[in-house]
Amino acid sequence: MKKLNKYDIEFLIDALKNGKEIPLEYKYALFPTKQKEYELVYAGKMRKEDILADNEEAKAVPLQIEKIFNGKKYPLYSKACPAHKCGDWHNLLVFGDNLQILKTFYKNEDPLIKNKIKGKVKLIYIDPPFATKDEFQNKEGAKAYNDKKKGAEFVEFLRRRLILAREILADDGSIYVHLDQKMSHYVKVLMDELFVKNYFKNEIIWRYRRWPAPQKNFQKMHDTIFRYTKTNQVLWNQLYEEKSASTLKAFGDIKLTTEITERGTIKKIKTDEVSKGTYMSDVWEIPMIQGSASRERDESGNYPTQKPEALLERIIKASTNEGDLVMDFFCGSGTTLAVAEKLNRRWIGCDIGKLAIYTTQKRLLEIDKSKDLEDLKKKYGKPAKSFGVVASGLYDLGKIFALKKDEYIDFVKRLFEIEEISKKQISGVEIDGKKREFYVKIFPYWDFKNTSVDEKYLRELHKNIGKKIDGRFYVIAPANNVDFISDYYQIDNVRYYFLKVPYQVIKELHKVQFKKLRQPQSKRNINDLDEAIGFHFIRQPEVNSEIKKLKDKIVLRIKKFESAYAQDETGEKLENFESLAMVLADKNYKGDEFMMDDYYFAEDIANDKYKIEFPKKSCGKNIMAIYVDIYGNEFREVFKIKI
Repeated sequence: MKKLNKYDIEFLIDALKNGKEIPLEYKYALFPTKQKEYELVYAGKMRKEDILADNEEAKAVPLQIEKIFNGKKYPLYSKACPAHKCGDWHNLLVFGDNLQILKTFYKNEDPLIKNKIKGKVKLIYIDPPFATKDEFQNKEGAKAYNDKKKGAEFVEFLRRRLILAREILADDGSIYVHLDQKMSHYVKVLMDELFVKNYFKNEIIWRYRRWPAPQKNFQKMHDTIFRYTKTNQVLWNQLYEEKSASTLKAFGDIKLTTEITERGTIKKIKTDEVSKGTYMSDVWEIPMIQGSASRERDESGNYPTQKPEALLERIIKASTNEGDLVMDFFCGSGTTLAVAEKLNRRWIGCDIGKLAIYTTQKRLLEIDKSKDLEDLKKKYGKPAKSFGVVASGLYDLGKIFALKKDEYIDFVKRLFEIEEISKKQISGVEIDGKKREFYVKIFPYWDFKNTSVDEKYLRELHKNIGKKIDGRFYVIAPANNVDFISDYYQIDNVRYYFLKVPYQVIKELHKVQFKKLRQPQSKRNINDLDEAIGFHFIRQPEVNSEIKKLKDKIVLRIKKFESAYAQDETGEKLENFESLAMVLADKNYKGDEFMMDDYYFAEDIANDKYKIEFPKKSCGKNIMAIYVDIYGNEFREVFKIKI
């Protein structure tokens, strides 16, 4: 580190007095830090402490259960099960920004997951949509190339999530990060920095074959998977692979041991034991999923970029035991979750895409029809254990108001980040906590169904507490129970701010503008990396459609589609069809679970005047369509078809 001499000090004083720029070389002399041997330095790198602390760019948000599947018929584990210590556990499929979800797991306060996840995840596997060549064709038939995030932006995007993931990982757990050649070298340095290079365990090469393409390079035939741990006391199950043909020819299927001779040389000796094979190397030859004809691709909903189950089987077997918890927070088509289910592990999956959530949901509900891991000629034959589909950051208002009183209070406290306080009353008025050092009251709408937060209510409140509070007071209430359009109402020197449910953003209270997750409108954007800021409430889009039954097909025509939300960036109203992301279809809807058969992106159906054709032979008595806008809001419609 550079030490300041007399000349340096005089130079810096002169620069400060005259408003001159201080050269970067003085950074560590003026602000000494404990430097690692090496680290990535780039613009926009957030301090680890800030990522773990509360901030609007990475805040914890409440979890809202959408639905529990197979809860009564196939409970996950009973309290008597020795492999599982949380008797009320459900596997979780979470829709939302994984940064917010990981922050919620890290804070460990939400009642759904409290003391069940943090420090208990034995394996994290992620296959982030890295900046790479897109596998989709564009309209002209040429390969489309789409860098999801550029350079430092991608590294920081991943780094923030890895920092939180490390805190959630069990002390004896492992994390596997799957990458290609474009970003693996940056991420290796990043993970050395976050996990300490001593805990780097493997660089796994997944080698596969695919159709070669003429180019002035060696053919790309592998991906890279980095494995790191938190400590050296790590859970590890040794895996074996078959012996080579030459070894079998020389020694047969007999275990070999070694002996030191009198001359000090090593001699191989046969034993009577049957060998398990050779220790598995870090180069894995596993076929990739090729084309729509693949059975495995069909089972996972023809979802792009999914990985073969054999790949995840090795990873999960090596780093977990039965009953252990596995997490994939870029779950995509749900391969990690499906394999964890088949291997009797518990699991958590997260994704920002509605398509990914519905693809995974169907894959799990029909897992009994999928291939067995041990014998690919057989069906797995078992139903999925209980799992819950959970929303994070995008909430169903009806379900919030259906909560019991204590559950509602707890939910809105977490939603608006209300701190607990010891003082529960001021002059007889109940106080529910503090937000940024100012008192908060949750309006008890359940007791005052015919009363609103109006001027009379606030003046009565002010008469009791106005002289005992400073500057600002928050009132949390259902939007329908607040008579004010403005963000606050001032009496004397006190501003009474309204935190409404659903929340209308008060810009004065937020340093960063709230931002909704965006759903893709075309195949080439299906794996785009996106981030949410804040939280939002579901508002159904307006849809007008018709269905026609022709001789050999059913035709769905969408006449109108308008989102209830305006553009985040401009505030401008989105015109007809501008906000449509995709349509999901269950062509044989049986009245219980939505089982997605196919998906249609807005860009594709726009070319056919928003018409979707279903072959009549593939349709049942009912068709269910889910129309999704670019912010993840849904409108559902069921059509009765007589075939």
